[in-house]
Amino acid sequence: MNPNTLSPEQDYDHAAALERLQHHYQSMPPVAAMDVRVAAYDGQRLCLHAPLSRHVNDKGCAFGGSLASMMTLASWGVVSLHIEAAGLEAEVFVADSQIRYLAPLFADLDVQAELAADSNWPGFIATLRERGRARTGLVARAMLPDGAIATEFTARYVAILKQPPRA
Repeated sequence: MNPNTLSPEQDYDHAAALERLQHHYQSMPPVAAMDVRVAAYDGQRLCLHAPLSRHVNDKGCAFGGSLASMMTLASWGVVSLHIEAAGLEAEVFVADSQIRYLAPLFADLDVQAELAADSNWPGFIATLRERGRARTGLVARAMLPDGAIATEFTARYVAILKQPPRA
């Protein structure tokens, strides 16, 4: 078994989870204005899409701030989906990030996010259950139409379990 793969929950509905995630993105006015859409999710990698027309800069290519925002959102989304799949509720925050702009993007923004190579979902979820908070590394990339990387983002995300209401 791949150490980065969660044991799938029998009753976990990925399609419904993606609909909830899309709705959550659209509930934030700045994100709604970006026209971000969930494009795909395979259980490990979340892909987001947005039209270049909403993110074009004075040079005719994608605005760097839009690329950073989409990679932040994609990484946040993949962490949130794994927490939900584990049957937990937590607040997810970006702790720190670094971004490298490698090439200008003159096409729609297609971003993918996944767990960093030195992190694993089972350990993250176990720590979250045991300690009530956990952190993990993520990598996101904005892709050029030819499949090369336009922008690469690395980050640490922190999750804090939501406390049940007191009776």
